[in-house]
Amino acid sequence: MLRWSLKMRRSIITKRGQMEIRYTEQGDITALKDILDQVELFPSEMLEAMLTGFLAGDTDDLWLTLENECTAIGFCYANPEQMTQDTWNILALAVSPKHQGGGAGAQLTLQMEAQIEDQGGRIIIVDTSGTDAFAKTRKFYEKTGYTEEARIRDFWSKGDDKVTFRKALF
Repeated sequence: MLRWSLKMRRSIITKRGQMEIRYTEQGDITALKDILDQVELFPSEMLEAMLTGFLAGDTDDLWLTLENECTAIGFCYANPEQMTQDTWNILALAVSPKHQGGGAGAQLTLQMEAQIEDQGGRIIIVDTSGTDAFAKTRKFYEKTGYTEEARIRDFWSKGDDKVTFRKALF
């Protein structure tokens, strides 16, 4: 099991001002649920159970929170891909809609990549939807250095492909 230094805190400057990236804490849950309700990435009721192992230190999962003025405004969640050698999967990335477009998501992704690389990770994959509604998401990953590696037709539902992006860290 990996051990994270819970003292990690990094200040960043975006088009929207100064923000901080740090490990997710129990007190972030309410704000992160609000973000999930706004962006509809997955049902917010799932969040607390997903965070349990990380908060207890019982998992290799990694959760980062982006905050502005002491309020959580985004998060990124990744874990090692099972049955692989040093491959990680970013399973969720969300930034509050009013903070999108200013570089916060890119900075959050870069910090996640640095954390994964520090743990010996060599490849990161990200899965997203192939629908028009997720075109902005796919463009985001392309801009941050990910390349489309695979597409599985009708994976999520009929007419909704699974698009997998990949980035090699070294």
